Amino acid sequence: MSQKPLAVVTGGAGFIGSHMVDRLIEEGYRVRVIDSLVGGREANLSHHSTNPDLVLDLRDIRALAPDDTLVKGADAVFHFAGIGDIVPSIEQPSEYMSTNVQGTVHVLEAARHAGVRKFVYAASSSCYGLASVPTKEDHLIAPQYPYALSKYLGEMATFHWHKVYRLPVNVIRIFNAYGTRSRTSGAYGAVFGVFLRQKLAELPFTVVGDGTQKRDFLYVTDVARAFFLAGTTELTGQIWNLGAGNPQSVNHLVELLEGQVVYVPKRPGEPDCTWADIGKIEKELGWAPQVTFEEGVKRIFDNIDYWREAPLWSPETIAEATKTWFDYLGER
Repeated sequence: MSQKPLAVVTGGAGFIGSHMVDRLIEEGYRVRVIDSLVGGREANLSHHSTNPDLVLDLRDIRALAPDDTLVKGADAVFHFAGIGDIVPSIEQPSEYMSTNVQGTVHVLEAARHAGVRKFVYAASSSCYGLASVPTKEDHLIAPQYPYALSKYLGEMATFHWHKVYRLPVNVIRIFNAYGTRSRTSGAYGAVFGVFLRQKLAELPFTVVGDGTQKRDFLYVTDVARAFFLAGTTELTGQIWNLGAGNPQSVNHLVELLEGQVVYVPKRPGEPDCTWADIGKIEKELGWAPQVTFEEGVKRIFDNIDYWREAPLWSPETIAEATKTWFDYLGER
């Protein structure tokens, strides 16, 4: 009997990474996870705790050596590890550059020395900035804050390793992923975590602006499926935008979650609409979204207790948390 193929998932105890682990194990892979647990949780992998096909290594990606045994023998590397959120990146830009750029270089070097068949980098649609929509892969790059810049520089490093060292790479620019196991960190961030905790506390939803802004929300299992296809295709050196191609308004999310609303000021540097043109990934990988927005919200709502320990945000605490955002990104 031939041995199962091996995949490495950095950030595999995190939100998208843990769903990637699920997908790989379902597809018959052995998986090695590298996660420092800064944003990830061991609980996200607890359903695999006795599975011999999964190994969890609690390490910072910046500690990976070029000849690291953890990557040796891997067929593919899926690189999700990094730090997110806008405000902390404005306050700690050096840390974001170190983790998201230099950390990516460490993973690239380990993948290169291991001779992996495919390296797939989780990039961010934030690289487009205030983009025209629907947004294609050749859109102007215009990051608005250090997080977006750090993710784009990691993407540039990935393609540089492809060009110079002939490392087979693909890049997926994720738009607005959502789903179970998303982060519940102390930083003010993703709308789902904010709203679900407010729902549990029976408090109004803090809607930014007038709620008409739209986001290209894509359920996390659809994200993992796209990454699996990007890691197993013969195509290499590609960029794909990844969204549902069907933006939803924040007001529609509020309708689905059912609750009262209080409005907070619109923030500078945020687009009115994110909308991925997904024609390229549909054509080249045969991928299409399967989970509707309504079904995805229902799945999250069925697991709402997960967000019981998340921070509870109010208009006042949001104003304090985003002060740096307004100070640096506001009109000058």
